[in-house]
Amino acid sequence: MSKNKTTFICQNCGTESAKWQGKCPSCNSWNTFVEEIIHKDNKKEIWEDEQSDVKNTRSKKLGEISDSETVRILTKDNELNRVLGGGIVEGSVILVAGEPGIGKSTLFLQACLQMNTITTLYISGEESLQQIKMRADRLKIANDNFYLLTSTDTQTIFNEIKKIRPQLVVIDSIQTLESQFIESAPGSVSQVRECTAEIVRFAKATNTPVFIIGHITKDGSIAGPKVLEHMVDTVLQFEGDRHYAYRILRTTKNRFGNGSELGIYEMSEGGLKQITNPSEILITQKDEQLSGVAIAAMMEGARPLLIETQALVTHAVYGTPQRTVTGYDLRRLQLLLAVLEKRGGFHFGVKDVFLNMAGGIKVEDPAIDLAVICALLSSYEDKPIPMSICFVGEVGLSGEVRAVSRIEQRIAEAEKLGFEKIIVSKFNKKSISSTFKIQISFVSTIEELYRILF
Repeated sequence: MSKNKTTFICQNCGTESAKWQGKCPSCNSWNTFVEEIIHKDNKKEIWEDEQSDVKNTRSKKLGEISDSETVRILTKDNELNRVLGGGIVEGSVILVAGEPGIGKSTLFLQACLQMNTITTLYISGEESLQQIKMRADRLKIANDNFYLLTSTDTQTIFNEIKKIRPQLVVIDSIQTLESQFIESAPGSVSQVRECTAEIVRFAKATNTPVFIIGHITKDGSIAGPKVLEHMVDTVLQFEGDRHYAYRILRTTKNRFGNGSELGIYEMSEGGLKQITNPSEILITQKDEQLSGVAIAAMMEGARPLLIETQALVTHAVYGTPQRTVTGYDLRRLQLLLAVLEKRGGFHFGVKDVFLNMAGGIKVEDPAIDLAVICALLSSYEDKPIPMSICFVGEVGLSGEVRAVSRIEQRIAEAEKLGFEKIIVSKFNKKSISSTFKIQISFVSTIEELYRILF
């Protein structure tokens, strides 16, 4: 009998060490090293055949490899198809992360039940069969090709997979699985990494797509080692506030498509409802015009969105000005305030500034700079901006309005939603070749923008 090998593994980043250390040299976190027993076997996985090693290890010339198109499985959920880059790629492993109770299990149970033309296996290590059946009854979707399994042992799971031969597998969640090859507790770094490696090997060898649902930590990152994100093909983040009805499915990594796509859902009693036109929910309806509000035309992946930017500028009562943002980068706001102070002569240094992106969405597109500037100036001057105008443009440090990408898609979205005028950078003029009914105004500096609006 071979002696068990023990190693110390950081529970935060997955770094291994031969001895215990108080501080991890990789992630600098304290008291995260835990001793774990490693016991590896060289036996084959249950799903492997005798020829798999020979078939997969033989090298090939580049010219011998067929360049056939990637086969995708289309779901009935258009938002899920969008974030995956056009459907589920056969043999891909997709990691889905989100807060507890946000709706991850409901989303994929609903998506699997809707795909009644393929055989699906849903593996749950957290809920009983009765609990999942109750949720499925609420969704009111019937599917005879849908199978349920409640198990946490990977060998049991692969045995069941060998019997059913599913075309799609969903695992909920990776933190509950345990492998017989590793003698440590479920949810530990070693178990999560080994179970994921076994699932990836299975998916690639059998060409079966697998969804892996995972938890996130307090700081919002995926629980378990960071290497988990590198092992899978696609990483999806399911976001949203449980106090609001809207949920956002965001792509953070995708080997088969755009890595910055976005899907929006509304949580209801009958499951998650797709939002086909997100711009309508991101722009709030008002009876009268208010100061501090500007509409921006942004892009999330290949999808144009119009979002409402809200700003409030007041005199700093306590002497130290506050800078508070929701859904926007605080450092970017400070940069724009410095540009307005230096290039425009506006005294924001003695003002409290509050900035909010409507709809609970987080914005990273620099093209929203112009709308943020306009919302700040509107609140500063206490003069409302007409709601028929929207803005798109990046603001530089010298106060110039810079060109942005995909300008025609942004203009077309604004025209579709009934806006009468859009203000863009002068340097985007040569990129606009189509004709639009909406009035397009070009500006080159924030001084020129101020003269047009106020």
